[in-house]
Order: sequence, then structure tokens, then C-alpha cells
Amino acid sequence: MAAFCRYFALCTLLIAMLCFHVECRMQKDELVQLRIEEQLKNLKNTPIADRVNEAELRNQQAVADPNEVVSSVQTSVQNSTARRELGYFSCGTGNPIDDCWRCDPNWQLNRKRLADCAIGFGRNAIGGRDGKYYVVTNPSDDDPVNPLPGTLRHAVIQDEPLWIVFKRDMVITLKQELIMNSFKTIDGRGVNVHIANGACITIQYITNVIIHGLNIHDCKPTGNAMVRSSPSHYGWRTMADGDAISIFGATHIWIDHNSLANCADGLIDAVMGSTAITISNNYFTHHNEVMLLGHSDSYEKDKIMQVTIAYNHFGEGLIQRMPRCRHGYFHVVNNDYTHWEMYAIGGSADPTINSQGNRYVAPDNPFAKEVTKRVDTNDYIWKQWNWRSEGDLMLAGAYFTPSGAGAASSYARASSLAAKPSSLVGTLTSGAGALSCRRGHSC
Repeated sequence: MAAFCRYFALCTLLIAMLCFHVECRMQKDELVQLRIEEQLKNLKNTPIADRVNEAELRNQQAVADPNEVVSSVQTSVQNSTARRELGYFSCGTGNPIDDCWRCDPNWQLNRKRLADCAIGFGRNAIGGRDGKYYVVTNPSDDDPVNPLPGTLRHAVIQDEPLWIVFKRDMVITLKQELIMNSFKTIDGRGVNVHIANGACITIQYITNVIIHGLNIHDCKPTGNAMVRSSPSHYGWRTMADGDAISIFGATHIWIDHNSLANCADGLIDAVMGSTAITISNNYFTHHNEVMLLGHSDSYEKDKIMQVTIAYNHFGEGLIQRMPRCRHGYFHVVNNDYTHWEMYAIGGSADPTINSQGNRYVAPDNPFAKEVTKRVDTNDYIWKQWNWRSEGDLMLAGAYFTPSGAGAASSYARASSLAAKPSSLVGTLTSGAGALSCRRGHSC
């Protein structure tokens, strides 16, 4: 039990509460990194260390080969068409994810079809496709160590694959982090489900998760408590920061069609060697630091990170980090950026950023027109980073500052699907966020 306690202490320290001012943030990141390194030494030669090593190996194997990525991009249109097999083309929007399933009036009878509709780096995430359905009937979360059958927490900790749905509309206020197990889909279609006003979702050292159709907002810091993570294990959790969705050392993750807003820390954070991730069709509003991809400048294991950010709407009340990237490879494609106050896309530690077919609408502030921000890095360093804008639509004075020599191999690792013209972004993102689906009707 002592080893497990040390393990969970390690995990929740990793995503430090970030200060608004950069100087404070740097000091805090350095402190957290020192504490992480100290606890990693303590974990050496323990069973938990073996589990971490297994996750690292799995994540390295998930990194896309450049040749495979190029081939996938070339055939993406054919694949999305073949996967539909619905025949209801009149409702299609050109969004390959939505056109794969939304036209089907019997979507509720074919829910698992969704698992065949993923694109981008997270395209192989199958979630709970190969398991049974689990119906959440009870919105309570009274005991995070011994959750009641019928609750969301009881569903997500199970060892077997599960496709999790909800019997009715509900607001779920979690007492502690919802620590998920591998091969799970949380599917909120057909009902109005809110995870709000408490802890939120943690995806840690696991694989194959789909989160679809949820409203996640007003997440709070929680912790210093025992929390169950599987039927056979629970352990001590130190304080969590209050992210809506925290992805930690995980792989094959797809976050699609959720509405996220107003949480204590980030809306989506992916750190500690997480990779093979697609973040698509989400609606982000009313938040400061929206999305962090990469733990710290010194954590080089995030060099394997590959994330697709596609068809999302970054809307009102957002300030920065859409996303903020470190080390890895990031494909930002066909998103609608209608609001930021500081910047839209930022980074440090030599990330490769491939921006294609997005619509960027700059704020009125004449000093905040730039889409991009290199965080605390000298010009002669960041000018070597590969950041490009290709086919983006710049409105209201928005501008993207490119950099780097544009090595083909670098952008191959940051390419995950074929971008559509930026003139279509309004249509492609018109359904972003949690959908209002009715049974017996196309969604």
C-alpha cells in the first residue's frame, strides 16, 4: 500500500497549478519537476514502476510512422466514405467524423459505430467497442472508494471494456477525480449529462478511451483522499488541479463533441508521454488556459506526443492556450477561433505545429492580433522551430508568425488528416460541442 500511495502522490503532483504570470509559472514548474524526480527515485523497483514502464513502452509504440501517416492522409476521404455505409448523404456537412454516423436515424441502435469514425492521431481509439453496454442510472458519487453499481464511477473503474451510456438527463458532481480504466467509452448522446461543480476526469497510464457528448464545467481542485481506480485497487490521491480532462501517460484517446468551460485549471491537459490523441468537435468557452500539451520544457519524453486538434470551436471568453505545446507534433486543422485575449497557439521546447485550414478571428485589441506565441524563448532559438500556417483564413488583422526550415519529415509527423478549405470551417464546426440528439432522428 505504501508503494501505491507514493505512486498516486507522484501522479497528482505532475500537473502543477499554473500562475497567471510567467515568472511565477516557471518557478512552480521547476519546483514540481524536482519533486517528481525525487518521487520517481522512490518508486524505483516497485510494482507501480513496472506499470509506468509498461505505459511508456505502449505509448512509444503508438507513435505514428511518417510513411504510415502520409498513406493515411492520402486515403482518408475514401476511408471515411467507406465507413459510413449509411446512404443518407443529404445531411452530410463534409465533417468526416459527423458524416460517419450522424446521418443515421437509428444511431441509438448503432452507438458503437462511433468507434469506427475517429480520425487523426487518435483514430485507433476503440474505447469500449468490444464490450457490453453499461447504463448509468444514478448520478450520485457518495463514496469514491466503494462506488454504487449504476454510478458513473462504478462503470469507469471496471477492468473489462464497456460502452457507458446514461438512462436520463443528469448532473454528476464528483467528490474526487473520476479515475478511468482502459477500454471505456463514455457516450452522452440522447441525454443531457453535466459533470460539474466538483472533480472531473483523469485518464492516467491507460489506453483506449473515448469521451463523447458530455458537458464538463466548473471543475474544482480535489484530493487528499482515497479513490478507487479499479475493482482491485484504491489509493491515496493528493490535490488535483481541477482540469476538466487530464490525460497523463495515456495513449489512443479520443475526445469528441463535448462542451467544456470554466474550470479551475485546464480544460484539456495531456502530459507525461501521452500520445495518439484526437481532440475534435468540442466547444470551448469561458476559460483562461484552455489546453496544455506537454508537461514541462525539461520533460523530453513528451517528444513522442502526437495530437490532432480538429473541427473544434474556440469560442467566447477564452484567453490563451488553444493549445500551448511542448516537444511533440501537433496538427491543428479546420478549427474555428472566434475569440482569444492573449494568443491562440503557443509553445516552447521545439514543438512542431502544423496549422492548416483554420479560421482565425483576431480580437479588437491591436496588441493581441498575433495567433502565435513563443513562450519565454529567444528569437534565435524559436526561429529554428517548425511552425507553419497553410491555407488558414486570417480575419480582423490576425496573423501567424511561421518559423523553421519546414523539414518534410517533421511535418509528416505533424500531419494526420487531409485539411479542407478554410472557407468551409463554419460548416465543419457548426455542430461543435455536446449535441442534442433525439432517438429516431438523425443527430
